[in-house]
Amino acid sequence: MSSAKITEEVSADRIRAHVEKIVTEIPHRAAGSVNGRRMAEYSRDAMKANGLADVVMHELPAIVSFPEHAEFRVESLTEIAIQANTLGHSINTTEDGLRGEIVDVGGGAFSDYAGKDARGKIILTELSYSPARHEKQRIAGMKGAIGAVMMNWGHPENEAVPFGSVKPVWGNPTPDNVKTEMPTIPCIGIARTAGLKLREMAKKGPVRVWFRTHIENGWRPIQITIARMPAPATSPEKDDFVLVGGHQDSWPGEAATDNAAGNACKMELARVFMQHRDKLRRGITFGFWTAHETGTMAGSAWFADRNWDDLRKNCVAYLQIDQPACVGTTQWNTASNAELKSFHTAIEQKLLTKKFKWKRAVKTGDSSFFGLGIPMFHGEGAFTDEELKATANATLGWWHHSVENRLDKMDWTLMQEHIRLYAAYLWELTTAPVLPFRFEPVAEQVIGRLEEFKAPGKSVGLDGAAARAKDFFEAARRMDAAASAEAERFRNGRGSEQAAQHINRAMKRLSRILVPLQSTAIGTYGHDPYGYTPQTTMIPCLYDLTELAGLPDGEQRWMLETKMVRARNRVADALQDSTALIDDTLALLK
Repeated sequence: MSSAKITEEVSADRIRAHVEKIVTEIPHRAAGSVNGRRMAEYSRDAMKANGLADVVMHELPAIVSFPEHAEFRVESLTEIAIQANTLGHSINTTEDGLRGEIVDVGGGAFSDYAGKDARGKIILTELSYSPARHEKQRIAGMKGAIGAVMMNWGHPENEAVPFGSVKPVWGNPTPDNVKTEMPTIPCIGIARTAGLKLREMAKKGPVRVWFRTHIENGWRPIQITIARMPAPATSPEKDDFVLVGGHQDSWPGEAATDNAAGNACKMELARVFMQHRDKLRRGITFGFWTAHETGTMAGSAWFADRNWDDLRKNCVAYLQIDQPACVGTTQWNTASNAELKSFHTAIEQKLLTKKFKWKRAVKTGDSSFFGLGIPMFHGEGAFTDEELKATANATLGWWHHSVENRLDKMDWTLMQEHIRLYAAYLWELTTAPVLPFRFEPVAEQVIGRLEEFKAPGKSVGLDGAAARAKDFFEAARRMDAAASAEAERFRNGRGSEQAAQHINRAMKRLSRILVPLQSTAIGTYGHDPYGYTPQTTMIPCLYDLTELAGLPDGEQRWMLETKMVRARNRVADALQDSTALIDDTLALLK
């Protein structure tokens, strides 16, 4: 059976029925609320109705947030009241509120503070993912700011007042990070129209503002839904599976695209794949996460921690579905770990006639599995570069995280296109005798990043790691060739089951080594803060090498150099271990 049958069986109409029911009957699906539980129950019942027998709703404690409105006014020259929302996990102000002078820091990245003194002031910044709200808050606190006002993205005329969270801690805090990564300042969101006016006022002279937040932060029981569809017991890789996930919690209102639509897609995929389960080589686990919005991925992080052994041994890849079929999108964007790029790009070339783009996956959304070493990917509709430029880079639509996210933001023609892509991805991953992963692109990215660090890396011995990267490149080329050859033999009816299992086992183990290296600063057994600046770069543990180059001899340099030598060792070991693993695997194939 080919993927063509699967892609013809999935139905946008069935997805629409789920979405309409969810947004009508269960609006504002906040983690820790009655509706949060009702949504988890809906997901559970829908998956059982699709024939899945192993469906469980787990309840767990999480620190979540229930923000309300905020009071905000400009007090310079003339008093102006501005509508505002308290952002999730903001610090509560006193009853007297917070007063201060506004300092405009643009996007809110470290570089945006150049020449500006934020100490004792309230920053004005733009909502975006460069960096994310959580990182804007963290940086503002580090820079001495006492509060943050975040204007929405979208067209200059956008009057939607945004919601959003500013909690950097990924998942539940621990004794180690509760004092260093939880929010430190009060934060509010305002419409883009108001923010642009405030920006213009600040250009003419000092502007003083006052605001007061209203929020309840604390630990509550939350619910996630897990539905397992195992492969047939006769499958040679019956214990392996693909993880398909997305969040089921939401901000106030319908939240149609974010993420009622993604949950409905998983329900439809389960319905169709269950009808063909006898043909699967690997199973599927569907994760309906929560505390994505107000717990910074607490649900998926809990699942990763509590299912570590099974995930590390048997999960081959993670497909995240979040915000499909947004109205007005005309392109297709994917983000993935590089070993998955050629696999999903081939499917996109086959099924799409529109423009599509790729970028390296970073730790956004519910990407709680990088430490485990599980390669992930996601794809969704995208706006053109011109549209993004005109909307302050509103990649997810001007209505994102606002009450304007209604059913009219869904495009059901696009949904049929998108669900066909998800089905094709999933069919290939669950049925291919040889996993369609290729590691030469990973090696190319590693070599390219180490070349960027060539000069500052001399003092920590990075040249030795660079030599190991070249060895890994040659080994990856041999591994990819062996995998392609064995896949071709299967297509011709001459494949070796023993060879396929050797190759697939090696691919999983390679990802376990290389994904944490590509995508985490902290490493295997922890989580980087959400939007963490180093984590947005390739090999984030080496990020501070650029700072090292500019430091004179002294305490700060020597401490950082010690850290960077250890990071260099981590890189060198990962590359050497990967090369050895490939050599051992290829020896078994002879």
